[in-house]
Amino acid sequence: MSETYVITGASDGVGAAAARLLHATRPDDRMVVVGRSPEKTRAVGRELGTDYFTADFSELDQVRALAEELSQLGPIRGLANNAGGLFDTAARTVDGYERTWQVNVVAPFLLTALLKDQLRGPESVVVNTSSIAANLLARFDADDPNTFEKFSPLRSYGNAKYGDVLLTRFLHAHDFNSVAFHPGVLSTNFSKSSSSLMGKFYNFRPAASQMGTPSQGAERLVHFLTGVRGVHYQSGEFYLKPYQPSRTRSRDQERELAHEVFNQLGLQLDVSLD
Repeated sequence: MSETYVITGASDGVGAAAARLLHATRPDDRMVVVGRSPEKTRAVGRELGTDYFTADFSELDQVRALAEELSQLGPIRGLANNAGGLFDTAARTVDGYERTWQVNVVAPFLLTALLKDQLRGPESVVVNTSSIAANLLARFDADDPNTFEKFSPLRSYGNAKYGDVLLTRFLHAHDFNSVAFHPGVLSTNFSKSSSSLMGKFYNFRPAASQMGTPSQGAERLVHFLTGVRGVHYQSGEFYLKPYQPSRTRSRDQERELAHEVFNQLGLQLDVSLD
């Protein structure tokens, strides 16, 4: 029976490479690509002959509209929350959240919550693209998850990627199969709009030549997206090394923190995983 996979952030980079890999290895399954750029997303969708949708995650009305479209697809075998970004300056979105936090964490949480009934299958899985930045750069404050205070591009990005780890723990606690993973240090366009130290590093051509390729990150994403719990992954874990779970804080600390952050966010967004 054909299965349905949804990949966000699929107009370029790891997401587009994962869509191509998944389409090549599972041609009978239904692939749905989601991206911010209408032109790039359309190009990937037409190249693969798959369904495609556009949504800007800095506007939650667009995320809700996307969820309404995706709700027509029936059960979803795998949802890859891969959309994200690194930004130079703090910016409050029309929804009231800091842009980095919203694009990387709030929007994926909202999308997942709105699709919860389609992700309840025993083999369904939510894969969240995190980063080694969750370990190296995060200085997370539960009272300010947006990082409005003491904002810096790197701290904000690290906190957001740590938020993806917390989201994974939270989903697991609510009986969803979920995984967060670091795709590797890759030469992609995710930091193209940033002039921060990290952005400059990623955009520096000699450095980029030593990085991994989007296809390498795509292999990791597809491994988890199509994998079987207990065989290819352990639910609720963060995979820093390719296929080896990693710890960020103590399990009890993260469980409590995840519930605090996402229960509050659920109230703000009027969504629940229950």
